[in-house]
Order: sequence, then C-alpha cells, then structure tokens
Amino acid sequence: MIVAVFHGSPRKGNTYFATKIFMDELSNSGDVQYVEFFLPEALPAFCTGCTLCLSGLQTKCPNAEYVSPILEAILHADALIFATPHYGACSMPGAMKNLFDHIDFLVLNVSPRSEIFAKKAFVLSTGAGSTAAIKPIKRFLKHCGVNRVYSRGFRLLTNKWDKMSKTKQVRCENLLRRSARAFYFAKRKAPYLSSVLFYHMSKFILKRFVGEGNYPYELWKEKGYFKKRPF
Repeated sequence: MIVAVFHGSPRKGNTYFATKIFMDELSNSGDVQYVEFFLPEALPAFCTGCTLCLSGLQTKCPNAEYVSPILEAILHADALIFATPHYGACSMPGAMKNLFDHIDFLVLNVSPRSEIFAKKAFVLSTGAGSTAAIKPIKRFLKHCGVNRVYSRGFRLLTNKWDKMSKTKQVRCENLLRRSARAFYFAKRKAPYLSSVLFYHMSKFILKRFVGEGNYPYELWKEKGYFKKRPF
C-alpha cells in the first residue's frame, strides 16, 4: 500500500510524534510505502487566487513546481494521511490550509479525478481543539469523492508528549495503534450520502449555469460524469 502523508507543521511536536506511532503500526500491518510531505517546506508559496486551476489550467499555476509532485502523489497513493495540529486562530495551520487552497480544483463540482474515488484517508490531530482542525479537512476530502475518511483527535493539555503521564501516553499509543490497524484493513464501501448529494448538486449547477463550451462542463462531458455517477 502506498500512503501519501502530509505533515501540517514543521514543528515536530505532539502531532508528529502521534503520526509516527500511527505509521509504525501501519507498517506492522503489512507492506506499506510512504511518500511524505512536510509543510510548508514542500509548498512554501501561498495560493495567489489566480483561479487558473479552476479553469482547467492546473499546469499554469504559479506554484506548479510545488503542486505537481503533490498532486501526483495524491493520485498514485492508495491512502492519504493528513496530520495537523490544532491552532487556536483558524483550527489548522496556514500551511495545511494553503495545501487545500492549491488542490481545491479536485472537488466534485470542478475537476474530480477518478483515481480519488477508491481512496481512503485518515486525519490525525492533537491539541485542545483537535475536532475543529479535523472537521474541515474531512469535509473537503468528502467533497473530492474520497471513499472513506477516518480520523482521530487527541485533546492534549501539553505541547510535550513526554510531559504527559505514563498512563495517558500508553492510552494514546494504544488508540493510535488500534486506529492504524483498522485503517490498514478498511475496505472500500458505498460512497458517502453527502458525496452523492454533492455530485447531483454539481451536475445540476453545471448543466443549468455553466453549459456547453465552458469549463468544467466540457470536462464532465468528456469523462462521462453527466451520464453516470463516477463512484
């Protein structure tokens, strides 16, 4: 199994430590190969809002040199891991938000990719508001048509893993390893109802308000998305 891992912070703190435990148990479950991206190093430039990617010109993105290898890794991976700490101001670090800004064209109502529909993803977060960091990421992935999105958040009251009590460390590690094993063996399921509804809503909008000769209507037509739900 090929897994693309996105680390949302350069600070190798609690989230990084938790992710490494998760990855270790994932490797113990079978043959796993990782492609890791450390943000913002892997994507140091901000999205400029040029909207070229939303017009079908993804290769013309001013930051294509960074986005292209990330997109390739996402499309070729069997599974995705998004590891993000919780930041009080906006739930997730700006580097992680910047990643989603750059791949926003993957959502169903623009240019969905068939390679994504069979994938599973895991979102892992630590911090007092880990749920707030996880929720928007899960929503985005579902809107891209990812088959299953799992998550685990840890509300830790310290920024040092080893400062927690030994009992809590063991409890967190056991949860991480159990989650990793379940994720490894998770099978493809029927798509989320929310993804199906979003597909039909997108289909209606493209037919009613975009029309032939325009993007992404023509992409949908070429891919046959209007005739049959692609997932």
